[in-house]
Amino acid sequence: MAAERTIQILPTAADLFHAAAEEFTRVGRQAIAAQGRFAVALSGGSTPKALYSLLAASYPDFPWARTYLFFGDERHVPPTDPESNYRMVSESLLTRIAIPAQNVFRVKAENPDATAAAANYEKQIRRFFALTPAEFPRFDLILLGLGPDGHTASLFPDSPGLKENSKLVIANWVEKFKTHRISFTFPVLNNADEVIFLASGPDKAAMVHEVLEGKPTPPLPSQQVQPTNGRLLWMLDAPAAAKLSR
Repeated sequence: MAAERTIQILPTAADLFHAAAEEFTRVGRQAIAAQGRFAVALSGGSTPKALYSLLAASYPDFPWARTYLFFGDERHVPPTDPESNYRMVSESLLTRIAIPAQNVFRVKAENPDATAAAANYEKQIRRFFALTPAEFPRFDLILLGLGPDGHTASLFPDSPGLKENSKLVIANWVEKFKTHRISFTFPVLNNADEVIFLASGPDKAAMVHEVLEGKPTPPLPSQQVQPTNGRLLWMLDAPAAAKLSR
């Protein structure tokens, strides 16, 4: 069954971040009420950074102690590196909320062997969700961004990771950067209860239009995120949505 896709357009970036924070906390409270915990995978980049800062500042009473944070992708760098997604999330969110250290699952990307780092992260996820070998985790929420080439997480056009259907986490070789990126695979993204794409600013408008209204061959990575039994929500500010026809 194809994902139910909802497109929400907010007037400004500030409106976008507030709406995204409200959706984040709504999904979290619903998950905690249903199963006692909220499992969410975070994304890197400048747009989610603003969301994380807002969550830290405006939602101190959110049940962070029952929230478990994962990372949908990570650069192959140590956690202190300026390029590290973990470092960004730590500075904008983790150091400013009351979340137990054991609730944060980071990729051990300081390991010089990216494949081993990916395999280690997959083991952490399998242990947390108590998965059988054939199962995929069901995150309550996965946050994603949109790259200028249509990539999401670290699943880039023409990269080998686009074809991975059995592993949860991979070290995906990205030729244009001459490096590995550690990333969730499509089966993990598409098994989530809810996926939110966040896009802000006029520089995203052309690719937002291509992903949501275009039909490139082969499909762009972002177009291949289609939760099989969950909600797909695109949250855009007006500049990012400017080229949409409707």
